[in-house]
Amino acid sequence: MTATQTTGGEACSLPSTTEAVSCALPGTAAAHPERSWRGPNQQARFSLLRRATSIAIVGASNNPARASFFVATYLLSSTAYDVYLVNPREKEILGQPVYASLSDLPVVPDIVDVFRRHDDLPGVAQEAIDIGARTLWLQLGSWNEDAAAIAESAGLSVVMDRCIKIEHARFHGGLHLAGFDTGVISSRRQLLAR
Repeated sequence: MTATQTTGGEACSLPSTTEAVSCALPGTAAAHPERSWRGPNQQARFSLLRRATSIAIVGASNNPARASFFVATYLLSSTAYDVYLVNPREKEILGQPVYASLSDLPVVPDIVDVFRRHDDLPGVAQEAIDIGARTLWLQLGSWNEDAAAIAESAGLSVVMDRCIKIEHARFHGGLHLAGFDTGVISSRRQLLAR
């Protein structure tokens, strides 16, 4: 059973027993009830994360207030993924080199995790195809069925409107079903497996 709640101008779906909280940014998913695309289920998302060894974050930011900074921090410190940051206006973020585009990366990432404006998403989908990535992952609040169609027509897996950090932590015991605190008290930092 799913209920809807409004918090600070955002529409939030409260979870059933199998889904985490999903909050849409104002003017995105909540404003578009006609969504027709269906993404991978929980087991398929788990498999995508399990198979991946590298993630490129497109739209990485050096601003600690941005979601991309928070996600990059988590992926770099709490997972075994090779993480590549992409932003043409930055040279270094979190001590990591930043690449101007996906085509500048030294490897082909398994997952392209995207933090970009809605209108930029089809172009990023094409860039992911051009470099040979396997998965296009659009972050929480990002939904673009044109981008999904472009990526899927080239054989990529697509995830939209899901936070890769939340999904990874949930699958690896870092989240309670509906929250962010595991309730485990420890002074040891745990390196979560892929």
